[in-house]
Amino acid sequence: MKVINRFCYLFFIGIMLTLFLACNKHNITANHAPLAAQNLMNVAYVPDPLQKMDVYLPVGRDTIHTKVLMLIHGGAWTSGDKTDFDTAILTLQNSLPNFALCNINSRLATIQGANVWPTQLSDINSAFQSLQQQQAKYVINTSQSAVFGASAGAQLALLLGYTHSDKIKAIIDLFGHTDLAALYYNAPNLLYPSLLSIFLNGTPATNMPAYISASPLYLVNTSKLPLTIIFHGTADDVVPISQSDSLNNRLSNYDITHQYIQYAGAGHGGTGVNLIDTYNKSIQFLQQIMPN
Repeated sequence: MKVINRFCYLFFIGIMLTLFLACNKHNITANHAPLAAQNLMNVAYVPDPLQKMDVYLPVGRDTIHTKVLMLIHGGAWTSGDKTDFDTAILTLQNSLPNFALCNINSRLATIQGANVWPTQLSDINSAFQSLQQQQAKYVINTSQSAVFGASAGAQLALLLGYTHSDKIKAIIDLFGHTDLAALYYNAPNLLYPSLLSIFLNGTPATNMPAYISASPLYLVNTSKLPLTIIFHGTADDVVPISQSDSLNNRLSNYDITHQYIQYAGAGHGGTGVNLIDTYNKSIQFLQQIMPN
C-alpha cells in the first residue's frame, strides 16, 4: 500500500513538474517575441495643440540597441510642419531599422509677436525630455540619439545637439542658420532682416543676446560635441553658404570630427540641394557612427 502511495505521489509530482516547465517555456517564448512596429501620430509632449510629434517605433526594438532619430522641419520659424518629412519616413525606416523616428512640431512665431525666441528651442527640448521620460514605455534608448534638421530646423537641431551632447551623438544639418547676427547684416533675401527682427524680438543692435543664444556657432567651444554632417548649396539665396562655412571652420578649429558636403550651383532646400543624395549620405553617416 505504501509503495502504491509513493508511486502516486511521484507520478503527481512528475505531472506538475511537466506542466510547470511547459508553462515556463511558453512564458519565455512570449516574453521574447519581437515587439511589433507602431506608428503613434500626434503625440502631445506638452499641452499646446501645436506641441505634437509623430513617433515611429520599429519592429523588434529594445532598450539597448534601438536608437532615436529626431526630425525638425524648416520654415523660417514662422511656417512649416512635421508633415514636410512624411515622404522621407518610409525611406528612413527601411534604411535605419534600429532607429525609432520622432517627427516634431513646435509653436511658430507670428508677426503679432507670439511665440518669439526661444519658444521653438524650448519646445524641441520638451519633446526630447518627453522621449526620455517615455523611453521604457516606447522601449528605446534615448542616450543614443541623433537629430536631423532642415533650414530653421537645422538651427534647432544644432542647438539641441550641442546642449545635450551626453545623449545626442550625431547631428545632420541641412543648410541651417548658424550665426543669426551675420545673417541679419548679410542676408541675400531682403525679407530676412524683417523676419529675424520678428523672431528674435529686435535687431542685433537692440537685442544682441537673443541673436547670440539663437546661434549654434557660439556653442562650438569644446571638442566634446556630437559628430556633425553639413549639407549646403553654393547658390543658396535664403541661407547663404557662408553660414555653413563659418560652422565648418569653427568645428575644424576645435578638432571636432565632421563632414561638409557642398552642392555646386544649388539653391535652398528642395529647389536646389540634391535631396536624394543628401538622404543617402545622411543614412550612411548614421550607419557608420551609430551602428547596430
